[in-house]
Amino acid sequence: MIVAASSAASYVKEGRLRALAVLDSKRSSAMPEVPTAAEAGTPLVAVNWYVLVAPAGTPRAIIEKLNAGSVRAMNAPDLRERLAGLGGEPASGSPEDAAAFLRREYEQWGRVIREAGIKAE
Repeated sequence: MIVAASSAASYVKEGRLRALAVLDSKRSSAMPEVPTAAEAGTPLVAVNWYVLVAPAGTPRAIIEKLNAGSVRAMNAPDLRERLAGLGGEPASGSPEDAAAFLRREYEQWGRVIREAGIKAE
């Protein structure tokens, strides 16, 4: 089963679940003893992520204000500590960083969907 580290970490620590690997490029801070998929022999990266978006045409000043607020929040020590305890790795950057990230994800998973012949039902 593939499950978010934040959902699995407590079960792994209690010994109720055995984690085989994390699907990230680096080990999870919540489960540092669990290897990455690449370390386990399968170079797969598939992580949960959230990106703050706004409608097309939103004025740049509003985008910059939203971004500044989200960067401040993601860098707050209490939020970083809480997310790390759940196995999350907080990240922030510029609106252009987010757009580039979304393009890479769209291309990667779009290719997987096309090659597997997956269709919406």
